[in-house]
Amino acid sequence: MKIHTLLLGSAAALIAVSGARAADAVVVAEPEPAEYVKICDVYGAGYFYIPGTETCLRIGGYVRYDAGLGDIGSFDGAKTRDRLDGDEQDTWQKNARLALRTWTGQETEYGTLKTFTETRFNFGNRDGSGEAGNKGDIQLKWAWIQLGGLRVGKDESAYDTFSGYAANVIQDTLVPYGEFDTNLISYTFDAGNGFSALVSLEQGSGSYDTYVKDGDGNWVFTDDNDQTIDSYVPNVVLGAKYTQGWGGISGVVAYNSSWEEWAGKVRLDVNATDQISLFIMGGYGTDDNIYRSFYKPWGGNWAVWGGGTYKFSEKTSLNAQVSYDEGETLGVAVNVAHQLVPGFTVTAEVDYVNEGKFGDADYRGSWSGADKDSSVGGILRFQRDF
Repeated sequence: MKIHTLLLGSAAALIAVSGARAADAVVVAEPEPAEYVKICDVYGAGYFYIPGTETCLRIGGYVRYDAGLGDIGSFDGAKTRDRLDGDEQDTWQKNARLALRTWTGQETEYGTLKTFTETRFNFGNRDGSGEAGNKGDIQLKWAWIQLGGLRVGKDESAYDTFSGYAANVIQDTLVPYGEFDTNLISYTFDAGNGFSALVSLEQGSGSYDTYVKDGDGNWVFTDDNDQTIDSYVPNVVLGAKYTQGWGGISGVVAYNSSWEEWAGKVRLDVNATDQISLFIMGGYGTDDNIYRSFYKPWGGNWAVWGGGTYKFSEKTSLNAQVSYDEGETLGVAVNVAHQLVPGFTVTAEVDYVNEGKFGDADYRGSWSGADKDSSVGGILRFQRDF
């Protein structure tokens, strides 16, 4: 009788303890499924979907290192002072740059919604006057929004981008073909058969020097003026372009509202062979004053640019450009670009400029009527794109 009672009591105790432990058991929640970044291949390589959205994002840019010597063609050779006697001397022009870029794309009922930005971080050994010294700056180069053909924001002038820049040389503005940075509102119509047209309303940027003649007939500096518009009337750029497999032809015309002057350029591109591509571009402006026109910065009324690219191989190319204006300024730039490995290119360039004159001033703006001056320089560039 006692043994039976003991067994029953032990069994009851075990059941009670087991029930208590079961009540105190920790319940482990099932892990939530991980949310991985999805590749977006709609707009090209490198895009991915921003998690939780339908917006595709790409992040990229480049790291660049330039080493220049001589006058480097465009008169931006670096100067320094001898530590012992104080004499002015030429020195290297060095500059390192990190450029960070972002692209976004999203399909909407009104077309593709895009953005593009580029921010540049520079460190060099010269200031704006050419004197040697540590020089660093940050520049917002691009920041625009585009919906369909409508674009608004910080961009480079459509006067230069719509028909294309000059040749694939580093110093392509030995004879300048236009200014660049501006805020704008533009619209591009693409007919889909190679034909496109554009209208752009622009603010401009930069500055120009004002000179007047004194009582003795000498030119005297009076003011440093803003290049932006001086009222609510914008600068206006109109353009048309036709492109096919053989190349293309394009034209742009610009109205400078501040000075009420016009300028225009016409360009022809020809893909002569699979290895050779050529171009020629001519410009004309009603204002022959080199200092105050945002759209005609060359000397005199007209200027011409020509050049091309010869591909030795998929990795190596020869690029050349010759330019000349009515002010008798001649610019020549030649380089060889070689891709060491994918994404890493080394470019060696030689530049030559024979300065011309326009009116009473030479190309450099000395207003002295001095004889022409020749400049020679070179640049070695290392660039890693990512």
